[in-house]
Amino acid sequence: MKRNQTLKIKVGRLTLGGNNRVLIQSMCNIKTSKVNEVSRQINECAKLGADLMRVSVLDANDAKAIKEIKKKIKIPLIADIHFDYRLAIDAINNGADAIRINPGNIGSIDKIKKVVSLAKKKNIPIRIGVNSGSLDKSISDKVSAINLVKSAKKHVAILEKLGFKNIVISLKGSNVRDTTEAYTLASKTFKYPLHLGITEAGPSEIGISRSVAALAPLLLNGIGNTIRLSLSDEPQKEVIACKKLLHDVGLYPNYPTLISCPTCGRTQVNLIPLANKVLRYLEDNNINKKVAVMGCVVNGPGEAKECDIGLAGGKNEWVLFKKGKVVKKIKESDAFKVLIQELKKI
Repeated sequence: MKRNQTLKIKVGRLTLGGNNRVLIQSMCNIKTSKVNEVSRQINECAKLGADLMRVSVLDANDAKAIKEIKKKIKIPLIADIHFDYRLAIDAINNGADAIRINPGNIGSIDKIKKVVSLAKKKNIPIRIGVNSGSLDKSISDKVSAINLVKSAKKHVAILEKLGFKNIVISLKGSNVRDTTEAYTLASKTFKYPLHLGITEAGPSEIGISRSVAALAPLLLNGIGNTIRLSLSDEPQKEVIACKKLLHDVGLYPNYPTLISCPTCGRTQVNLIPLANKVLRYLEDNNINKKVAVMGCVVNGPGEAKECDIGLAGGKNEWVLFKKGKVVKKIKESDAFKVLIQELKKI
């Protein structure tokens, strides 16, 4: 897939942008000063596939905690700051690998200069985080793709005037159309890496649906260098959702693929529980194969012939097939066990 070319930015040991892979990130939902709990959550997310993690810096205790958290984790840490530039300075001095500031609320140009000067000295990037809830009021109060980009453009110009180009940009709307249009326009406007996301996407089901609707077209068009699905849920679920989205658009190959049919009146086996059980096994064991669970012996193998292996249900029995060719019949009670045994052979 052809990717939109951007500048390359270092975040800790990782490179963001250029033609590098899309990095997955999430954000802790525990107060940052709770060092052990936050570190545990970050390590759990890292194990699931997070490349970066963000923490909020609400006060001086949060900023100070970054130093201790960094000792307990292995992936880069981003500090998220609103309103108080001094917290950005404290976060950088305590070892944050990047900071995110919101240009609509960080303060005067003199305050920005102090943050930029230290970021430049420490060689860490700044993400300009524009979203629909905090547009720069000098631009407009009206949320639109153009105004999101104008707001980002104004604050990119401030950093560039200060000689700072270690920049990442996000332009998150809370609806699909604004977000997709804003990032598309941004990809033609800026040379900096883009962090993709929908702001305040919602609880898991609707949040994933809304995020996929907005972000999949961007990713398929080569836009985006890092991604977060902002769900009203645990960050671990955000990481898994990001992996699944990137996998389905061809940008995260090392992940299992399960194909299963929706069932219909012809289905004569208990398909849905088996499909869910197979999916859990594939994901828990990180098996990078294409597996099918189909409800029709007649059409199932052919419909899933691109899969490495699969099951198709008949009347109280299943057939095992590989690459669309039937191998053998199996009793319904043995279906899962036999599938896993055969899967381990390929």
